[in-house]
Amino acid sequence: MIERMTKYSFVLLSQQKEEFLSRLQELGVVDITRSEKPVDEHSAALLAEAERLRKEIADISAGSDAHLKDLENELKTLLKERDENAVWGSWNRGLLAETGLDLHFYMTDARRFDPSWPEQFAIQKVAEEDGRVWFVIVGGNEGFPLKELPAPALTYAEASEAIDDKQNETALYAKALKDRAEELPALRKALAAKREELSVYLAGLSGENAAADALVVFEGFVPDEQTAGFEASLEDLPAVWFKDAATVEDKPPVKFRNNKFVGQFEVLTDMYGRPAYDGFDPTPFISIFFTLFFAFCMGDAGYGLVLLLLGFLLKGALGRQTSALVVTLGIATFVIGFFFHSFFSLDISRWEFIQNLGLNRIMVPSDSQFVVPGMGAYDWNMVIALICGVVHISLAQFTKACVETRNKGFLGSLGTWGWTLLIVGGVAVGAFGLLGVLDSNITKTAIIIVGIISALCIFILRDLNKNPLANFGNGLWETYNTATGLLSDVLSYLRLYALGLAGGLLGGAFNDLAVMVRGDGGLGWVWFAALLVIGHVLNIAMCALSAFVHPLRLNFLEFFKNSGYEGTGRKYNPLSKDNSNNQNQ
Repeated sequence: MIERMTKYSFVLLSQQKEEFLSRLQELGVVDITRSEKPVDEHSAALLAEAERLRKEIADISAGSDAHLKDLENELKTLLKERDENAVWGSWNRGLLAETGLDLHFYMTDARRFDPSWPEQFAIQKVAEEDGRVWFVIVGGNEGFPLKELPAPALTYAEASEAIDDKQNETALYAKALKDRAEELPALRKALAAKREELSVYLAGLSGENAAADALVVFEGFVPDEQTAGFEASLEDLPAVWFKDAATVEDKPPVKFRNNKFVGQFEVLTDMYGRPAYDGFDPTPFISIFFTLFFAFCMGDAGYGLVLLLLGFLLKGALGRQTSALVVTLGIATFVIGFFFHSFFSLDISRWEFIQNLGLNRIMVPSDSQFVVPGMGAYDWNMVIALICGVVHISLAQFTKACVETRNKGFLGSLGTWGWTLLIVGGVAVGAFGLLGVLDSNITKTAIIIVGIISALCIFILRDLNKNPLANFGNGLWETYNTATGLLSDVLSYLRLYALGLAGGLLGGAFNDLAVMVRGDGGLGWVWFAALLVIGHVLNIAMCALSAFVHPLRLNFLEFFKNSGYEGTGRKYNPLSKDNSNNQNQ
């Protein structure tokens, strides 16, 4: 399915562009494009005022908190220094300066303190505990055997005074921060008003009075489910922004939200083109019908096992997504090939253990045909291929009606519903009649009713705003195109039967040739094995190519045409560190 998008408009000064794009890269959720808007002195002034308000809000909510933390860290450092140097106490720096004497600080084990040191130097013990002694030498210390300690930057009294000052400064700043925080609601309200004023002014500007390069305006799209987290980071962006729900006219990018199985087939949708924003995601339909058609064209359980094995063995070379797709197609080919009772072009429905288990009863009959009363008998595989085509096209027509109803309303899509009723309803009534669920009289009545209602919608009510004669003329032209196109579209699905039949016959031919060259054994077994391997490898390669191209064609042409699908959208491609999509800027 297609995710809904929110459109954001960002207005910033030209010199802030690089910083802005760098921040968006870090966020990694905005599909950004450049929007050329006219700019004059008044709009630049509005932007400058909005930027001032934004920075003030950011300073209060983020920057001021950081400064408060710096003050608290400085206080912790002072407390730690005071406690570490508390042993030295306090001394009179002024008196020492007057006498010209220096203090030299030492600490050692009490057992290493030499009693003769006080006789040689002017030593004053400061503290002694836990087997250690702290002392100072006043004046000269030349020749003293111990390493001198760094002098404390502050005495105990000076550190205590500095701590008191820092505590007062922190408390006052915290109070000021709390007082400023009360200003935030008013500042945010003023910023929102300034953004709105700028938005309205830019919308009304003419290109004649633009001042080149004074202002840069970007438009970006963010999936709705990611807007909450994105907006939480917007205050840090150097831009004024405003948002609105994305509309078709905005040409937003298209992002799919599919489950793991369907997601494998998004690469096939992208080969044709993503849908318009108001369109529908065809990937769920492709995931089912491409898989079915591919398996139908391969039509061999043995070939399915080969694909399954290749998907696992070549995971590193193919990549995770491609290898998963190959495994999926291999499983589907094995299942369909089993029902078609083909294993390397051998008819397994005739194998004894298959018959003993009764598995042949759930396989497509090989010795009987599908009989249509009054119309002859047909090969079961051919009938199944045509049934697949009818279902596929009917589903496409129904999807088209649903999408038009969503976009135009029911009354605006009556013409499409008329064709849907005629095609889908006619197929359903005809099928029930052929199967004998409805008797002939009820079938005729139902067909007449379906035809009348469909004709009214197609020829009379197709567009209630137009003249009835114009509706009738448009209905006739559409009838001609549809009638000639539907038959050829349905017959296109015979390629499923033809390709499966061709692959089976070619594989059977290789089997027969291998048996022929085997002869009575001996060296013949080598030629037998070589011919089987080479023959089936070639057949698998050709079948896989056909099974990829033709089912893709049936989805891209028959289904897309009848569903009204147009791949005019662009892929959601957010600006990120790994994907710097500046080409749109």
